[in-house]
Amino acid sequence: MTDFALDLASVQAGPSPDLITPDNAMMLFIDHQPQMFFGAGSSDRVSVINATVGLAKAAKTFDVPVVLSTVAADSFSGPILPQLREVFPKHEIVDRTSMNAWEDPALVEAVKATGRSKIILSGLWTEVCLVLPALSALNQGYEVYVVADASAGVTPAAHEHAMQRMTAAGAVPVTWLQVLLELQRDWARTETYAATTAVVKEHGGAYGLGVVYAHAMIDPHAAG
Repeated sequence: MTDFALDLASVQAGPSPDLITPDNAMMLFIDHQPQMFFGAGSSDRVSVINATVGLAKAAKTFDVPVVLSTVAADSFSGPILPQLREVFPKHEIVDRTSMNAWEDPALVEAVKATGRSKIILSGLWTEVCLVLPALSALNQGYEVYVVADASAGVTPAAHEHAMQRMTAAGAVPVTWLQVLLELQRDWARTETYAATTAVVKEHGGAYGLGVVYAHAMIDPHAAG
């Protein structure tokens, strides 16, 4: 049940302003590092890595601004995920001491510099390094979209409860593939069609194989 009356005269074809677009969103990757993966037990680590890299390639495909951050990289947690670094080899990495990334001035300035109002957030662990900045950014007026499958917690319960806490505060749970397809949104957008389907083929699992099949057996330009 909605709080307003439907005005059919105003109904028209067009996107909602709530949708993620290449012009209103940025991506924040937090603590995808070896030590953090060692403790992540909420889901299969290989799947989390695949989702993280797929999400990163979505950002690159649509030229979405990205901020990469690590915690105690030299003294404890290790370097950023190599596959993630490979997608953004020249990006500066904001290394922190704070578990709450939003208490690091350099990181907040980097996010502000993108000029975007929507933060697409992913990282390890969900119950600490995502909850804390998500709540902090929401409190300051940002819209936060948490990429559940590119993130992980110490246990399934820890991950799920953290997702519930962020959702209750106003964050929107999404998946990496959802973000990619929302950015594309129309298969007639030929300028990003090939790159989008390439990401799907490489990281989209059974769906990706379906696209391979469609392109090979039906039409090279078959929609994803």
